[in-house]
Amino acid sequence: MSRLSLIFSHNSIVPMICALIAGIIILGLNGPWWAVFFVFLGVPAQMLNEYSLHRFIFHLPPPEKQSLFNVLYQAHYGHHDFPTNKKLFFAPIWVSIPVLIINFTVVWAVLSLIVPQYALSIAASIVLIGGVGTFLCYEWFHMTAHLTVRKTWVERHVTTLHNQHHFRDFSKWFHVSPGGQIIDKAMGTAIDREALKRQQRVEFIRTLGMRPNDERLIKARQHFSYKYGLSAEEIERAAHI
Repeated sequence: MSRLSLIFSHNSIVPMICALIAGIIILGLNGPWWAVFFVFLGVPAQMLNEYSLHRFIFHLPPPEKQSLFNVLYQAHYGHHDFPTNKKLFFAPIWVSIPVLIINFTVVWAVLSLIVPQYALSIAASIVLIGGVGTFLCYEWFHMTAHLTVRKTWVERHVTTLHNQHHFRDFSKWFHVSPGGQIIDKAMGTAIDREALKRQQRVEFIRTLGMRPNDERLIKARQHFSYKYGLSAEEIERAAHI
């Protein structure tokens, strides 16, 4: 399966592309020419959104309640547990679409108080074009980081840093989009070259510090085995890594 067909197999990609197109239409029909420059504000805003969601939500301490644990397993824990499972590469649609709606609503509401006549156009420029465009780039680079394919220099760079998050220290390098390492460095979650030489692999790295045979993990793997195509052998092996 090619990367293009793989990314389009995920159910949130087409709706997000439609949101991007809607933003372009709104800007083209209603926006002043200068509103297009707000696209460049949407790019770093989405990168910060990506970092914050990944670090502060997806990496929350594992809940004791199984139903809450399962929610985070679908959102992110499962991706660390099975990092080569293609069905776990992408942000779930029940995360990406609500976040998009919330971001757009908040930005539009604030702008309506400041520049009501341009609120819709600027919000479309920031969120629907800049933000969604950056999100789609994130999905592409994140998918590519987990595939063994020929990669551009930028893709190799992102892969190198993202692999440190998965296989060296899951409390570091929360960005994935190119350039997002600036946020990691500013937030103190980067690993410098000298520290990397001394950095030991974090214990139970693939299970985010939990023992691989933790009862919550076992139940989550079994619960989602059909959804993610996990075989009995994979589930058994994951409990002993």
